[in-house]
Amino acid sequence: ESSPACGGGGPPEAVEGGAARATLNRKARQQALTNGKQPAILPAKKNERIYGMAVASVYPLYIQKAEKKGRSKAEVDEIFRWLTGHTQHSLDAALAAGTSFRDFFAAAPALNPARSLITRVICGVRVEEIEEPLMREIRYLDKLVDELAKGKKMEKILRG
Repeated sequence: ESSPACGGGGPPEAVEGGAARATLNRKARQQALTNGKQPAILPAKKNERIYGMAVASVYPLYIQKAEKKGRSKAEVDEIFRWLTGHTQHSLDAALAAGTSFRDFFAAAPALNPARSLITRVICGVRVEEIEEPLMREIRYLDKLVDELAKGKKMEKILRG
């Protein structure tokens, strides 16, 4: 089952575009740079729509995915808090305010340094190879919720 942000009922289409598109974009960028041209579609522009999306618009889909697999909203919230350093109160406030992904991660009280231990593939892209910092943060969140839905123990998910 795909992550909400991979087009599985969450943020638009595959945020990073899936493995094939990511590879094509990488090749196109390399080719354009080799030819001395600026790439036609810059990844940051392509992803602007996602960065501007309200986290609250995707949050219920993360909850739904977890609950379908017998996990809880409390566990999804714990993942959000672990990743960003939010308290439950500040997380609830950010969701209620309609905070965009860009602002949500920019205002995160303390991004967890252990998040760099999150590896492997989400939406067909290796998390550790995502160049854009904000997209990487979004993918970390996707990956953690995906692991929750796959039945992993919270201790493992939170890299404990």
